[in-house]
This record gives sequence, structure tokens and C-alpha cells, in this order.
Amino acid sequence: MRDLSTSSGAPRRRNPLTQLWLWVVVGLVAGILVGLLAPGFGIQLQPLGTLFVNVIKAIVAPVIFCAIVSGIASVSDLSQVGKVGLRALIYFFAVTGFLMILGLVAAEITRPGAGLNIDIASLDTSSLAQYTEHQVAGWDYVLEVVPTTLFSAFTEGNILSVLIVSLLFGIALKAVGDAGTGIARGIERFSKVVFKIVGWVLWLSPIGAFGALAYTVSKYSGAVLANLAMLILWFSVTALIVIVFLFGGITLALGLNPLKLVRYLREEVVIGLATVSGEAVLPGMLVKLERLGVDRSVVNVTLPAGYSFNLDGTALYMTFSILFMAQATGTHIGFGTLAGMVALLLILSKGSAGVPGGVLIVLASTMGGIVPVPVAALSLIVGVDRILSEGRTMVTVLGNAVGTLVVARWVGALDLQHARAVLDGRVPAPGSTASADAAELVTASAKSG
Repeated sequence: MRDLSTSSGAPRRRNPLTQLWLWVVVGLVAGILVGLLAPGFGIQLQPLGTLFVNVIKAIVAPVIFCAIVSGIASVSDLSQVGKVGLRALIYFFAVTGFLMILGLVAAEITRPGAGLNIDIASLDTSSLAQYTEHQVAGWDYVLEVVPTTLFSAFTEGNILSVLIVSLLFGIALKAVGDAGTGIARGIERFSKVVFKIVGWVLWLSPIGAFGALAYTVSKYSGAVLANLAMLILWFSVTALIVIVFLFGGITLALGLNPLKLVRYLREEVVIGLATVSGEAVLPGMLVKLERLGVDRSVVNVTLPAGYSFNLDGTALYMTFSILFMAQATGTHIGFGTLAGMVALLLILSKGSAGVPGGVLIVLASTMGGIVPVPVAALSLIVGVDRILSEGRTMVTVLGNAVGTLVVARWVGALDLQHARAVLDGRVPAPGSTASADAAELVTASAKSG
């Protein structure tokens, strides 16, 4: 683990105006004000948020590829990668399965759709075509995940496809021994270029947050929000409970202070919340978790994998929203059907990351079949999916951070003493996840590799 202390033994103070998270908050507040005071203008700002997210999605695939390949190349024994990967999958499936069940329990207790008495025939389903046309089932799911060419994984926007190619490439690179050394070093150098671009792009996030929030606040009328107020309220409360009690409890069990961890990751949390893009904070999370004391080989494999297999917010939302739609339309779902639904969603949800409308596509794939809720009911939540995505993103970002720490502790690759020192401020923590920090990480990793 690198020594993060300064020559004076005290962390350096940074100018608050250079903190990216602060500017994102400014953009977020400004966007809300514009949406409230000038909704007509706010609607026109949608391209700002969309452009930022599109740029982030374009750079995420190279980031994942470089991180995973570099992480595998840094281990001395390939069996260590298998050990990390297996334990990560066990944790991911356990937590997402638990959250799906929790979503059902929370929706049954709060009953946000009770009393709406929606007539399916009266619903406008014109907005569902883009989701119902891409429903996946059986072998179609496998075909969607496995790329048709080596490079198509990086152009089709499916993170799971990128993950598969990166793992295969990294393992093969390690398996060929000395013949792959030059390629590994080339990827390390390429990583510096990728992270430099990431640093530049992230400084556009305040503008992206401004445009996204201005559009969102302008779009949703009071009538729409009133009709779905209970759904928004109770899902938000459930998400908060997960963050405080589940993730907070796990962090305490690891021996770390959850409040200090959130403060340490505040930039990633704010950016993810404002832009509703978990992928936007992946590069920064890679940097910060390694600096927190997680071994590089663990964080570079576990965290990218989490963005396909540990979508905690999505897991919670899927079952919660399905039960909401069932309540709103008066559809009864038996216990056996609920159990089968959870099992199916547990598999299908793993490929939804990075796919536009991936969550709604998965929901459409389960409704009308194993789940007796008509697909037309999906139109009830399409209108406010952007608002509900705020809670999903927050849970997923923090869930992946906690999950990486758990796996690292499980395999003995977490320096707890160092982590406590960073969280306590006794050694300097990274400031902005901009180019200086990201490039420094990759440079140091290349030297140590």
C-alpha cells in the first residue's frame, strides 16, 4: 500500500472552491431553481444532462477494461483472481437477493398503490414500445450478454459484455507469462490517457447536473407527482433505511465509521445523485477505494464487477415497483409466484447496467408472463422513473463501495489501520477525482506493477 502521508505528517488543506462535489451541488441547486421558476426554459436544458451521461458511458468501457486487466496483471497467482471473483459473486447475489425480498416486504407494508384502482384499459401505453420491443427471455438473455465480436462489447453499451471480455483478456494476458508483459505495460500507459480524459469529463458534471435537474423539475407537474406521491415517498424511505441500517451496519461490522465513509465518498455520492449515473463515479471510486486501503487487484476486479452483479438500488426497486403496480391495478400475486419472480429478476437484472432503459426492459420481460401484472401497468412508473432513479443510484453507489470493502476484508486485502487513518483525516484523502488524482493513481500503479 502506498504511503499517503505528507512530509509534515499532516494532511494538506485544499481550497474549497477546487472541490468538484461543491460545484455539483451548486449546479444541482441552480437546476432546481430554474425548473421551479422557469419551467419552459428548464425543459430545453435536457440535452445538457443527456450529453454528460452519454460522454460518461462512452468512457466507462475503457475504464473497466483497463481496471480489470491491470488488476489481474498485478496478482502473482491467477487463483487469487478466482478467489476474489467467487467471493464477490457470493456477496453480490446474497445482498441483491435480500434487497429484492426487502422490496417486496416494504411494498406490502406501506402499500403505495392501494386505493388507486387503475383501469388497465385507460392507460396510455404509447411510451412503452421502446421497452417491450427489447424484452429478453431464455437464450435471448445469453445472446444479449455475449458480444458478437471482441470490439462490439465496447460499442453496444452493455457493461456485462465489457466485463466478460476484460476478464478473458486479463486472464489470457496473465496466462501467457512474459509474452504478455509488454501488452500489460501498454495497457497501463493507456490507462493514464483514459483517466486523464475522465478527469476532464468529470469537471463537466456540474453542468450535467444543472441540465438534468432543471429538466426533471420542469417536466413533472404537481398532478403527476401527487398521483404517485406514495410510490416516490415510500421507495425513498426504504432506500434510506437500506443505506443507514444495512450498509451502515455492514460498515460498522468491518470496523469502519459509516458516516466518515460517506463523507469520504461525498463527491461520488453527489455526482451520482445529481446525474443519476452510477457509471459516472466508477473512476473516482477506483481511485478512492485503493487509497482507502483496498488492495489494487481486489478493487480493480470487484468494483467493476459490482456494476453488473451488485445493482443494489435496482434490486430493491424492481420488486417494490412490481408490487406497487399490482396493488394499483388490483392484481393478486401468490407467494409461489413472488418467489419465482425474485429468482428470475435476480438473474435478468445482472445485465441491465449500462443499457438505456435496462431496468424497465427487465420489468417488461417479467410482467405478463411469470408475473400476472399486465405490461401496460408499466406506464404508471415510466413517467417518474427519472425521479425514482435518484434513490436507485444512491443505493447502488454506496452498495458497491461497501461490497468492495467486504470482499477485500474477506480475502485479507484491506488495510484497516490505514483505512481508519484516511477516514479520520490523519493522512490526506484524495480531493477531486479529476485528472491529477486519477493520473497519479495509474502512474503509481504502473511503477508498482
